Amino acid sequence: MDSMSERHEIFPWNANFETGIALIDEQHKKLVELINGLAKHIAFQSNEITLDRVFDELADYAAFHFNAEEKLMHHYLGDDVIASEHETTHRSFEAELMRMKSNAADQPSEAVFSEILTYLSHWLAFHILESDKHMVQVALAVQGGSTLEEAKAMASEQMTDWMQVMLETILSMYDTLASRTLQLMREINERKKAEEKLRLAASVYENTLEAIFITDAGTVIIEINPAFSQYTGYSHEEVVGKNLQSLRTGLEGNDGKQIWDQVAKTGHWSGEIHNRNKDGELNPEWLTISAISDEQGNIVNYVGLFSNITQLVQRQQKLERFAHYDILTGLPNRLLFSDRLDQAIAKARRDHKYFAVCYLDLDHFKAVNDTYGHAAGDTLLQEISARIKSLLRAQDTLARFGGDEFVLLIEELNHPQDCQPLLERILKQVATPVQLDKDTASVSVSIGVDFFSSDTIEPQQMLHQADQAMYRVKQSGKSNYAFFMPHDPPSQQD
Repeated sequence: MDSMSERHEIFPWNANFETGIALIDEQHKKLVELINGLAKHIAFQSNEITLDRVFDELADYAAFHFNAEEKLMHHYLGDDVIASEHETTHRSFEAELMRMKSNAADQPSEAVFSEILTYLSHWLAFHILESDKHMVQVALAVQGGSTLEEAKAMASEQMTDWMQVMLETILSMYDTLASRTLQLMREINERKKAEEKLRLAASVYENTLEAIFITDAGTVIIEINPAFSQYTGYSHEEVVGKNLQSLRTGLEGNDGKQIWDQVAKTGHWSGEIHNRNKDGELNPEWLTISAISDEQGNIVNYVGLFSNITQLVQRQQKLERFAHYDILTGLPNRLLFSDRLDQAIAKARRDHKYFAVCYLDLDHFKAVNDTYGHAAGDTLLQEISARIKSLLRAQDTLARFGGDEFVLLIEELNHPQDCQPLLERILKQVATPVQLDKDTASVSVSIGVDFFSSDTIEPQQMLHQADQAMYRVKQSGKSNYAFFMPHDPPSQQD
């Protein structure tokens, strides 16, 4: 405020105010300072000036200044009418001052300040620029050796020229005031724009769906927005003054330390964390934390923004399920099976164990579809899938490759023959009739098996060889299993 008020003085001192007598000019400068002080008080509503102080300063000004002027007049002008008129003007000033002071108690202080400012501005313009200037010119002429009458004549002639100077002075003051008024208008406009941006930012802060928190440098919460309370269940009163980590559990422990270490290093962190709300519910959140530093680079605040991404995670999981699982049976699809086969190969090489890839193809499935319809066929596929899956261990994988074709991955075998009991149970379970609404249907399964060995390199090679073994079973009467032999005929898919 001080720098602004200094740039916008209502009456900046002008060289044309100078009378030529230093003592009088100094007193006039004090009056100008007082006028500008009043203007600042009114414009900026400061509490630095009181009415009593203003009246005291004006009384001191009048006592000293009028006394100095009147001594000067009597010394050079004697009892001339110029001196007596000047003294009368001084007395009118004192009388007006007393009137305003006596009436001050009945008016608002700001109204009194404005009245004083108006009166002093007129006094400055007319008394100093005209009356004081005329009196000093007479006195200086007498001091220079002229008679009083000669001095008065010379002063009158000079005052005629002085009117042009006074007009130029007032115009100069007006130009300055106009320029500063325009500058002030620009500053007001810029301030309005800044205030509008602040209002917009406040509106965004209050109404955004993302939760926002602000902490001090010690991560103590100093402010939150409504969305924070909505997401977490904590009210404004419950969180302000609390440490952030005590409310956001995902920022504790080793994971939390890594987050804060990165914020300290880069000033920013964003990622997924899991936090418990007031009701104990654990939710996934996407959190962004930024450090706010002062001009010296010291962190003074942290600002965090987070949103509940439960629905997003659920959608992502659903999409991942569509990408990796068969919609009808819920079994892994070809893509997911390929990934697990790669992992099984790496594990078998590391642990020096066997695993088997089994290609399963249902027998007589087309007849079920043709007789009972595709809906019945789907029901049969779901039932057969569930039966086979119920026979497996956690480390085994059953996948549907499409139609009535399935592939089974049997891991952690000490010997190839270890898988035979499981294959026998699968044959039995698949052959058990399936209830289809009011009807029953029976199918069987042909299984081709290939075992992992050190010379088996490509996963697709194992699938191909298991398929060849399965085709041999089909040719040999179906409803059985067979192990791949190098002399197996190519499958129908070759």
